[in-house]
Amino acid sequence: MSEERSLNFLEEIVEEDIAAGKNSGRVLTRFPPEPNGYLHIGHAKSICLNFGLALKYGGKTNLRFDDTNPAKEEVEYVDSIKEDVKWLGFEWANELYASDYFDQLYAFAVAMIKKGLAYVDDSSAEEISVQKGTPTIPGKANQYRSRSVDENLALFADMKAGKYPDGAKVLRAKVDLAAPNMHLRDPLMYRIKHTEHHRTGATWCIYPMYDFAHGQSDAIEEITHSICTLEFIPHRDLYNWFIEKLDIFPSKQYEFARLNLNYTVMSKRKLLQLVEDGHVESWDDPRMPTISGLRRRGYTPASIIDFCERIGVAKRENMIDVSLLEFCIREDLNKTAWRRMAVLDPIKMVITSYPESETETMFSENNPEVEGGEGGRDIPFSRELWIEREDFMEEPSKKFFRLGVGLSVRLKSAYIVTCNSFTKDADGNVTEIQCTHLPESKSGTDTSGLHVKGTIHWVSVPHAKTAEVRLYDRLFRVEDPSNEDGDFKEYLNPNSLQILPNAYIEADLAKAIPGKGYQFIRKGYFTLDKHSTADKLVFNRTVTLKDGWVKK
Repeated sequence: MSEERSLNFLEEIVEEDIAAGKNSGRVLTRFPPEPNGYLHIGHAKSICLNFGLALKYGGKTNLRFDDTNPAKEEVEYVDSIKEDVKWLGFEWANELYASDYFDQLYAFAVAMIKKGLAYVDDSSAEEISVQKGTPTIPGKANQYRSRSVDENLALFADMKAGKYPDGAKVLRAKVDLAAPNMHLRDPLMYRIKHTEHHRTGATWCIYPMYDFAHGQSDAIEEITHSICTLEFIPHRDLYNWFIEKLDIFPSKQYEFARLNLNYTVMSKRKLLQLVEDGHVESWDDPRMPTISGLRRRGYTPASIIDFCERIGVAKRENMIDVSLLEFCIREDLNKTAWRRMAVLDPIKMVITSYPESETETMFSENNPEVEGGEGGRDIPFSRELWIEREDFMEEPSKKFFRLGVGLSVRLKSAYIVTCNSFTKDADGNVTEIQCTHLPESKSGTDTSGLHVKGTIHWVSVPHAKTAEVRLYDRLFRVEDPSNEDGDFKEYLNPNSLQILPNAYIEADLAKAIPGKGYQFIRKGYFTLDKHSTADKLVFNRTVTLKDGWVKK
């Protein structure tokens, strides 16, 4: 988007800080994903925000993996996250991990114990939950809260040494059991988890909780603006409390509204269920809202960045219509996609007036929306063509401007043809239509003086290549599946994928460039699938030419 816009509230904060000389005018943000799944379109908003702010104000952004829960984290997810960030066009200043700071975080925890601000608790998770009270009833201290500093130091060292099983003990901060904010009621700092870590192996059997690792990691890196989504507002008091008590760099947390997109789910846990239960092919299934899924479907970095800019940065949650995302990719592909012809539901046309042995070439621009057309290509034309079945009607209505007996159309970049007859099989299905052409009506040199209302696309039968075409639609049939009664998977759209195994495409598409968008004339925008081979071409529909859900 090139239009001038007013500053969002985060930009206002950054500009005020720079003007006040905070952090010597330095801006350092971070994008801190947990490597427990693939990034989705909601993360794209956070990526654009964190990297975009830093770029705008001459700062930098760290990519920091919040890898404090080894049971759910994998190297595969780390690699996919890095690929997604790079694909969107951003470069991080430093690649960091919360696990880089395990020694420092442990030392911070020891320091908290020595200050009398942390203690080892033997209570079970259920007991701790009860002891915390409710939002209207204060919590109650247990006998472990009064342990001495020396006893806590010894027990915490034994936890680190692996002397206790999972769940036997936790380290808790000693804050305020009567605090209105439940997150301040002696939150957990460390838990025991005898699980191998993807980077540190079996070195550690205790791992810091998010609230203890996150703010301290920000402080270690001297992050100036720690930006997260609204659900972390209740965590901010604890974020500040830890930093104050440890007397470390005062990073500041700011919250913005997360991206909620209709007709899908944005929870990594739910997305993982879809993968593991086989409802989708993989994390990068083109129906998934993951960045890798959108990439495979044919979305471009420019369209996603445009989408994130259009929805803006807000302080209140709202639901964004997926049609806006589709609008952004249409806008981009209209300017960048090369036009090609493909027949998805074929019926044969025979031009009886055209010489049987003759073949000629018709020239067509790659993109008529761009001055100069971005070059073009020659399209072979012959007596026998494939056309779309929907472009012929046995008994055409008055407003049907395509083919029927006695009706004429222009073949895209070729001749005007008139339908004279058609052939059916034993089941009554039309198998072939017979037409004649006007030799003087060739596109570019037309001297026929005849004007027709309809133009249709086609592919030469002897020159056509066969391809599998996959038509993708919205993954769910309701706007907010997570907010419906019952299991969210009950609301999956059974028609979210339609496979056309024998589409005919013009020969030039056999050289389709991976990652490039193509407009199949009159049918939509498509891209070559990552699993496509020379022997089996596969194209995914990115988006239709128009929003078909408006009528639905």
